[in-house]
Amino acid sequence: MEPPSSSRLLASLWTFIKFLPYFCGLFILGLIKGVLLCPWACLIMAIGISALILGLWPMHLIWTYYCIIRTRMVGPVVKLLLLVAATVILILWLIIGIPGSVLAGLLYGFLAPIMATFDAVGEGKENTFVHCFVDGTWSTITGSCTVVRDLKDMLFHSYFSIMDDLRFQTPPHGKPYEIRLLDIPGALLSAACGLILDVIMFTLIAIYKCPVMLFKGWKRLIQDLIGREGPFLETACVPFAGLAILLWPFAVLGAVLASILSSIPLGMYGAVVAYQESSVVMGLSYVVSSVSIFDEYTNDVLDMAPGSCFPKLKYRKQQDEDSSHGGHLSKPASFDKENQEGKKPLARVTSFKNSMDEFNPFKMLDHLFAECKLQGEVLVNEGVITMKDIQETKSGKVGSGVLNVGLPAYVILNALLRSAKSNSNGLILSDGAEITSDNRPKSTLFDWFFDPLMIIKEQIKAENFTEEEEEYLKMRILMVGEPSNLKGTLPHVPSLNERKKAEIDAFARRLQGITKSISRYPTSKRRFDVLVKSLLSELERTMGGSVPVNGSQALRLRGGIARMLSQKSIGKTANIMDEDPEAQVTRKARTP
Repeated sequence: MEPPSSSRLLASLWTFIKFLPYFCGLFILGLIKGVLLCPWACLIMAIGISALILGLWPMHLIWTYYCIIRTRMVGPVVKLLLLVAATVILILWLIIGIPGSVLAGLLYGFLAPIMATFDAVGEGKENTFVHCFVDGTWSTITGSCTVVRDLKDMLFHSYFSIMDDLRFQTPPHGKPYEIRLLDIPGALLSAACGLILDVIMFTLIAIYKCPVMLFKGWKRLIQDLIGREGPFLETACVPFAGLAILLWPFAVLGAVLASILSSIPLGMYGAVVAYQESSVVMGLSYVVSSVSIFDEYTNDVLDMAPGSCFPKLKYRKQQDEDSSHGGHLSKPASFDKENQEGKKPLARVTSFKNSMDEFNPFKMLDHLFAECKLQGEVLVNEGVITMKDIQETKSGKVGSGVLNVGLPAYVILNALLRSAKSNSNGLILSDGAEITSDNRPKSTLFDWFFDPLMIIKEQIKAENFTEEEEEYLKMRILMVGEPSNLKGTLPHVPSLNERKKAEIDAFARRLQGITKSISRYPTSKRRFDVLVKSLLSELERTMGGSVPVNGSQALRLRGGIARMLSQKSIGKTANIMDEDPEAQVTRKARTP
C-alpha cells in the first residue's frame, strides 16, 4: 500500500474533524428518539409476539405430532427421535420466545430511530433537516407492527406449508429413512471423545493464536486509517471504523469464544462420521483430524505458515487423495499477498451505500413482486388468471395456487428464457439488469435459489424449445396441479410428444418447488396479500365491476387464451379473435 501524501492526509484529517460534531449531533438526536420510541415498540412487539406464541403453541404441538406420526419419509425409530426433539424445541420456543420478544422490541425500538436518523442525511435526500427529526418515528411504530405480522405469517402460513410437505412427501427411493441401532453406541463414543478432545485443543489453539490476531488486526486497521482504505473509505464510516480500532480486543475475545463454542458441534460430528462409515475407528480418526483442520484454517485466516503440526488421519473409507480432508487447506485468495499485488484499489468515488445495495436479496424480492404484479395484470386482462384463482389464494385454502406459486414461477421462467436466449452467464431481469456470480447477493440464502436456477437455465438452453413448446411450458408452470387435471387449460401442441411433455413437467415441478419455498418467507406472504388485492381490483376493472365469475366461464375463457397462446402468428391470432365469440365479448368488455 502506497503511503499517502501529506496534503492528502491533512485534507482527510480536516474532513474528519469537520464531520465529527455533525456526527455527534445526529447520534444524540437518534438516542433521544430511540429512548422515546423504545417503550412503545417494545410494548407492541412483546404483546403481539407473546400472544402469537401462546395462542398457536397448542396447535403447533398437536399438528407437529400428527405430521411426524403420519409421514412416510422416516421409519419408527426416527419418528420417535423426532417426537422427542420436537417436544424439546417446542418447550424451548415457549421459554425463549416470550423473553426474546421483549428483548427484540427493546433493540428494534432503540436502534431503528438511530439508523433512520443517519439515513436521513444520505446522498440524494432533500430537506434533510426535517427528515432528521421525522424519520424513524412513525416508521418505527409501523415497523414493529410489521414484525409481528411477519412472525404471524411464519407461524401460521409457513409452518403449515412445511409440515404439509413433511406429511405428504414420499421417500425418494420408496424406502423410508431409518437409523441403524447397532451403530448408535459407536457414534455416541465418538461424540464423547470428540467433545472432550476438541474443546480442550480448540481452546489451547485459540488462546495461543489470539495475540497474533490482536496485533495483526490493529496493524491492518491503522494502515487503512492512514491510507483511507477499507472501512475508512467513506467519511461517514470513519467514526465507526475508529471505534473498531478501540474495540478490536473485544472482537479478538469474541473470536476465541466462538472457536471454543465451535468445538462442540465439530467434535460431536464424529458421531455422524462413525455412523455413516459404520466404524468407530473412522469416527475417532475424524476427532483427531478435526484438530488439524482447525489449526490449518486459523493459520490461513491469520496469514501464518500453512499446514499443521497435528496429525491428519483418514476418516472416510472412500476418500480422494486430493480432497480437502486428505491434503492441506488451500489459502483463500483474500489472504494471498501475491494475488493482492495486482489488485486495484477501491475507487474513492464509489458510494459505500450504493455498492452494498446494488443487488441484495430484499431488492431482488421487490423486483420479483413488481414483475408478478405487472405480469399478473396482463394475465388477468387476458383471462388466464380468473376470480377463482384469486379467491383460492385470498381464502388461504390452497397452499400451492396459481398466484402464490404459479405466477412467481412464471416470472422466473421468463427471466430464464430471456437469459438462455441471450447466452448470459447469469440472470437477466426485465429491466435489462444482469445478475452474475460477481454482483449477485453474497448470501447463503440467495445461493439456495440462484445456483439451481442457473442449472435449470443451462438445461433449458440445451433443450432448445420451440416457441409453441415455450408457451406450453409457461402455461404448465403457471397452472399448478397434476398434468392429468390440466388438460383443458393447457394449449395443444401437436409436435409435443410424451417424452417432451415429461421433461417440461419436470422443469415445471422444479421451478414451482423453488417458488413454493420463496412463498414461505414472512415478507413474501405480506407481499402476496398486496398482490392479490391488486389483481382483484384489476379483475373488477376488466369485468366492468361484475366480480362474480363462475367456474365454467373461467374455464372457457382460460381455454380460449390457451388456444391463442399456441398460435404465435399475428394473423392466426387475429383470426381467432374474430372467430371466437367469447374473445369478442371479452374484447368488447375491455373497450371503453
